[in-house]
Amino acid sequence: MSEIANYVLHGAAQVTPSTLEKTLRNLPLWKVEFAQINAPLFPHLVDQLEFLADAVEDVAEGAYKELPYHALASAVFALTYAHRKNDVIPDFVHSLGRADDSSVARAVLILHEKAFARYAEATHRNWEKITSKP
Repeated sequence: MSEIANYVLHGAAQVTPSTLEKTLRNLPLWKVEFAQINAPLFPHLVDQLEFLADAVEDVAEGAYKELPYHALASAVFALTYAHRKNDVIPDFVHSLGRADDSSVARAVLILHEKAFARYAEATHRNWEKITSKP
């Protein structure tokens, strides 16, 4: 398993119900923040973060009840990670500042591909668009 996948799994293991609650409170502002990301080298990052945010909201609101908790926790970790300004590669680093955010989001989608593909189908999302390579 890749280092980034291990990092995601470790981060997701730290997600608690309190973390989920805090994420849900902040998610409306984070979604606005994510929509403003300008990262031409990572053209799918915004769509992937929006997809993960919608999945977290739908599960929390009871609109979608089939997402396994480990996939939910991984999504919460990815969203929290993407929100942080000073992470492995700080967001202000020209052109590469979002590389780590993109890697984390993509790792979450790959690690839990079947669960998120089912969510995409249930919510009438184009899974191929979410997961496509740049």
